[in-house]
Amino acid sequence: MTAFPVPTVPAPPVGVVGLGQLGGSLAAALVAAGREVTGWDVDPAARDAAAARGVRIARELTGVVVLAVPLPAMAGALAGLGVDPEATVTDLGSVKAPVLAELGPMLGGRYVGGHPMCGTERSGHGATDPGLFAGARWALCVEPGTDLARWLRVAEVALAVGAEVVPATAAEHDDAVAAVSHVPHLLAAALAAAAGEAGPLALALAAGSFRDGTRVIGSDPGFVTAMVQGNAGPTAAALARVLAQLARPWPELVAAGHAVRAGSPAGRRPVRVPLERAALLSLGRAGGAVTRRLAAFVEGYVPAVD
Repeated sequence: MTAFPVPTVPAPPVGVVGLGQLGGSLAAALVAAGREVTGWDVDPAARDAAAARGVRIARELTGVVVLAVPLPAMAGALAGLGVDPEATVTDLGSVKAPVLAELGPMLGGRYVGGHPMCGTERSGHGATDPGLFAGARWALCVEPGTDLARWLRVAEVALAVGAEVVPATAAEHDDAVAAVSHVPHLLAAALAAAAGEAGPLALALAAGSFRDGTRVIGSDPGFVTAMVQGNAGPTAAALARVLAQLARPWPELVAAGHAVRAGSPAGRRPVRVPLERAALLSLGRAGGAVTRRLAAFVEGYVPAVD
């Protein structure tokens, strides 16, 4: 296989707006990776915590600017900040189509939507973990008007902190995460509420399966509500599929679910694809991800099928 050089153009600085769990973790991880990072948060305590980890605190941001704020605050996140008009803007929001609808007209081709699939039920700057993104999937949106040079700069940020980049459209992302993230939050809420109705004995006997099945509903209720309501259509469709599964005979349901889990591909096949919209989306749709950038290509993998 022909070797392509890794580009030597200096990586741009990164600005992080919002220094809670995701933003604070990203800023700290980028500092550890040797990137130039500036951060801002309306909370002085969050700013102080980030500064203690080596993050420069300022309102002036350039390079790649990352919005790590709650979904309801996304549209106004840059208000009062000095953002370079040439900066690329991305975000970490758990829903993409509504954010694209809000930020796209404002930022045009400068906006690249993103969503790292990580985080815990904890929140705030006290939950900062520089290793949070290592091995995580990071969805990065490729729309018809996406500037691929800017997309690649955002991908470099994700790769720098150990994540794997999954290309997708905003609509594809929202459909997918409704099934694997948003509905699980609702199911966790339902399991917890139903166990509460079963009484103190049931809660006293709860062990690993209950703990694992309800872990995510320990997240901030406002965050969960904004997430599922912001993706209401795809989440309702995904929930309907779950309800249809629950209506099946139980032995059939158990066997079907077990088959999906047991049939997950165990291996990976390395691939190299050009920096081109259709090729990137094909990689993501196949269940693959980007793990490295080259001069005119990206390298990654797709699941290996026996």
